[in-house]
Amino acid sequence: MTQAQAELKLYTFDEFIEWYPENSEVHYELHDGMIVEMPKPKGEHSNLAGFLIEELLITIREMGKRGIWTIPKESIVQPKNNRSGYEPDIIVLNQESLSSETRWKKESVIQNATSVKLIVEVVSTNWQDDYYNKLRDYEAMGIPEYWIVDYAAFGGRIFIGNPKVPTIFISELIDGEYQMTRFRGSDLIVSPTFPQLNLTVQQVFDSISY
Repeated sequence: MTQAQAELKLYTFDEFIEWYPENSEVHYELHDGMIVEMPKPKGEHSNLAGFLIEELLITIREMGKRGIWTIPKESIVQPKNNRSGYEPDIIVLNQESLSSETRWKKESVIQNATSVKLIVEVVSTNWQDDYYNKLRDYEAMGIPEYWIVDYAAFGGRIFIGNPKVPTIFISELIDGEYQMTRFRGSDLIVSPTFPQLNLTVQQVFDSISY
């Protein structure tokens, strides 16, 4: 089935996984039943994501979680609505909980929030997905911590102000709802999951020029 054919109907999550081309160099997500081809990350996006992965892996070792917490190359998160499926830029998984993920070994699908320690999305031009849809769905799943890393200030002014300023938002799940904290410039990033992380917002954004 071609992508053009895929666009003619609304898909369930299971249909999306069945449709997904094997060994595809193009990444896709399912957004409210529609299969969406994801933009290829640009150099700055890739540098920033790679830098954050390195820093998180270092912190995982410092916290004594090496071999317990892991960052897979690819995964697809299935929200509760069964009409969406997301491939996060970064996801930190608790390997001790993966035994409950019946679709992980064959399909790299994550269905349970207990398997997830952190999800990070690096914002691109389709910023509404990260600020609205994914925040809504990750919250409904019960994902404990969600970062929105907006290095180019793509997001709406309702979030990042006027004038727009590059920002990192960290949402912590408290009593079933996300409480969002904004970090900018020389602010030290405060992560509930990674309290030992010693990193400022500027250090993260400086990584795009590496």
